[in-house]
Amino acid sequence: MSDPASDPALRADPRHGGAFTLPPCRRGAVVGVLGGSFDPPHAGHVHITREALKRFGLDTVWWLVSPGNPLKAHGPAPLARRMQAARDIMQDPRVHISDFEAQIGARHTALTLAALRSARRDVNFVWLMGADNMVQFHHWQDWRQIMETVPVGILARPGARLAARASVAARMYERARVPTTHARMLGHMKAPAWCFANVPMLAMSSTRLREAGAW
Repeated sequence: MSDPASDPALRADPRHGGAFTLPPCRRGAVVGVLGGSFDPPHAGHVHITREALKRFGLDTVWWLVSPGNPLKAHGPAPLARRMQAARDIMQDPRVHISDFEAQIGARHTALTLAALRSARRDVNFVWLMGADNMVQFHHWQDWRQIMETVPVGILARPGARLAARASVAARMYERARVPTTHARMLGHMKAPAWCFANVPMLAMSSTRLREAGAW
């Protein structure tokens, strides 16, 4: 009999009224979760993902392509288009593309992480985000719940390093900051725990690509 914890099988969750599919993952793995609209996905997303795999000792990364960002006034391109573009650009067997948020009807990260942890209690999740998101993290719905739920891996982006270190979230959770020398153990730490990885970044953004007519 196969191990259900390692199969990408449909998993029913009565809170969301149906079944959903998650990427394959072995029991005990450290899974980095990178959420976003990916409108469009680009080389910067690929770069930050590969750096996260290396810096934080992750076994795999799941890209969660969201239905839409509640903080943005205008909706993104159709989900199916963004999903396919993500699969096309992210050519790494350790990375999986998922529409999990659309499947469960979640539009906020705190709910998404709660659902993920409920579905896969046998793996260790790490929430990943760029330093620019850390700057405005305290505006996210239930952001403190996120910090208290899973370890957070933050990767530097151009122009946001100092602002991220001085952010509301960084100041409030200063005692939970993990030194970079212990970054590869982040996924095995109890939340709150966050680590700032200062890495070479590509100065690209989805916004610039849309404005340039490349999407």
